[in-house]
Amino acid sequence: MSALADILELAQAPTLDADALASALDASDAATRLAFVRALTPKMQRHLFEAASRPVTTFDIVPEDTNPLQEVICEGRNTLPAFRLFQKRFCTPSAEHSPDNRRVLWGYNHQTLSGITGPGYFVAYDDTASGELVIDYRELPPERPGSWPQILDNRARLGRFVYAGMVDRLRGLSEHVTIGRAYKAKPMNAWFALVRVDP
Repeated sequence: MSALADILELAQAPTLDADALASALDASDAATRLAFVRALTPKMQRHLFEAASRPVTTFDIVPEDTNPLQEVICEGRNTLPAFRLFQKRFCTPSAEHSPDNRRVLWGYNHQTLSGITGPGYFVAYDDTASGELVIDYRELPPERPGSWPQILDNRARLGRFVYAGMVDRLRGLSEHVTIGRAYKAKPMNAWFALVRVDP
């Protein structure tokens, strides 16, 4: 059995062994982790989100030694009927805009429908009470890396039906892999998995 098949078997177990899954993903190479995320069905993503218990912070998404405004890409797969593959692109703020009281990330969604929905900019931060990372589309970054698209209000275009008022919550599966769910006042039937791509 291949390494990917072994990891998928762990992910589909009725009772998730979170430590075994994390160890298997951490021991895998980047290609296997990406293949794992892209192989996740909607049912598996729901199961993993409910079972995930590993805390995740901004440092899991953008490592501490990353320069301000340096892009970090997370490849993603969601549970939508179509356009399931996407990227969330993150960076830390410039020194000028770094908050004094918390570490935050800036980011946007890089996907096929960006021209219709807008880029879906957000600010991400730790929820220390739950151990989750919050991706908050209600807050926009004041600046962006030069290669990123123009910052657009999430209520503009068709983004008002997608991003406006939305919050994603991420839980950890391993050092590189996280699992998330979208919320608009209450939980939505929308899950997604991310894998951080190291340079």
